[in-house]
Amino acid sequence: MIRTNRRLRLCGALIACCLVFIWGNSLMPGVISQQISDFVKAALDTLMPFPEEADPSGGSGFLRKCAHFTEFAALGACLGWLFGMLGRRKAWPFALGVAAACIDETIQRFVPGRSPGIRDVCIDSCGVAFGMLLLYLGHSYCKRKTNHSGGN
Repeated sequence: MIRTNRRLRLCGALIACCLVFIWGNSLMPGVISQQISDFVKAALDTLMPFPEEADPSGGSGFLRKCAHFTEFAALGACLGWLFGMLGRRKAWPFALGVAAACIDETIQRFVPGRSPGIRDVCIDSCGVAFGMLLLYLGHSYCKRKTNHSGGN
């Protein structure tokens, strides 16, 4: 990956935004967090109804797990991009993503109406790995496409 100071600053800013979003949501009391989840679920139900029998919690539990996965996938892609530009091993961005997930769950330990969960750390870690994988596959695809079209 091509490294420039501008790209490094952009990547650092994106990582900071991801962490502020993730940890900011964890700082919300459980009641407010549930209200936001219910609002998002109601909005999604207008687009695509979710069958009640598929999730006894009414779908908000599944939605919350999907949100965990997605926000950490974004973080994983940003961390993968940063460490790719720096030429570092892939274990570092993954380890930092897992550390961010552990911090996220630790924050929830001290917020009223929230509780930490090992399952959430696992979901978050899978999200980090998925984001890194998407970045890697996208980068490989673009490199291959550039190499093939460069010869014509």
